Amino acid sequence: MPTYRDEAVVLRTHQFGEADRVIILLTRAHGKVHAVAKGVRRTSSKFGGRLEPFQHIDIQFAQGHGLDIVTQAVSLHSSSLGADYSRFTAAQVLVETAERLVAEEGVPSLQQYRLLLGALLALDAEDRPAPLIVDSYLLRALAVAGYALATAACAGCGDVDVRWFSPQGGGAVCTACRTPGSAQLYAGDSAYLGALLAGDWAEVTAADRATQQRVDGMVVAYSTWHLERALRSLPFFER
Repeated sequence: MPTYRDEAVVLRTHQFGEADRVIILLTRAHGKVHAVAKGVRRTSSKFGGRLEPFQHIDIQFAQGHGLDIVTQAVSLHSSSLGADYSRFTAAQVLVETAERLVAEEGVPSLQQYRLLLGALLALDAEDRPAPLIVDSYLLRALAVAGYALATAACAGCGDVDVRWFSPQGGGAVCTACRTPGSAQLYAGDSAYLGALLAGDWAEVTAADRATQQRVDGMVVAYSTWHLERALRSLPFFER
């Protein structure tokens, strides 16, 4: 039976049969993969906790007629996100977003893989607030998927006098291009959105709390619009 090896992040799992699990992973070279881990629910399983969500692993698969089969998994980074509720729920937002954005199986999505892994490692390090990591990840992952938002110039006409934020309009917009339900952009909001999108952590962490909270609502609205439906994990994420 042919085998292949890859580096992966575990997105989620669900039970299969009496002792098996289906593991959904985002891999470095093969995109999204669904595979069966046989006997993983037994206490004697050789996989231990390496096939739990958020784990970063080196994994080997045997190609099956339907789902591929996990034959080996080695931990590259053992996540401790399950020990903290806020960071656990933040990680749930990240992996759900990645699974939504990488829709097709077997198609390499290296940028999405790198973004997800980087965000999970940042959450695990606990050196940045979880909400800021989530907001930056959402904007950057959407940009890679083709939904980059405008921050400094109007998404509709290019005017630099942006005063509103429109999820359906593409981000920052001028008064003439404003759509119903647009949120007002206050001083510093556009620059802060740009910093989140660029991963400029010095500027992101220097922003005042009011700006961070206000823009967080814009990021959630923008993500919900372009993912076409709300993320199931978002209501559980403690900000």
